[in-house]
Amino acid sequence: MNYEVQTRFVNDWENVWTDDGKPHVFPTYAEAAAELADFLEALRHATDGGNLSDFNPNDYRIRKTP
Repeated sequence: MNYEVQTRFVNDWENVWTDDGKPHVFPTYAEAAAELADFLEALRHATDGGNLSDFNPNDYRIRKTP
């Protein structure tokens, strides 16, 4: 079973994480969760440093791939 990190766009979710132009998937939920946690931490750091105006962690989720 593979997992992907999805990003919300208006009312739709999409996997926009890519690896050489292909959607990136993770072999385990734990790996996807760790990568997402690192990404959200980077966004928090960018916001705190004034390089990003704002972000919403609820705009990201992890789902099993079909």
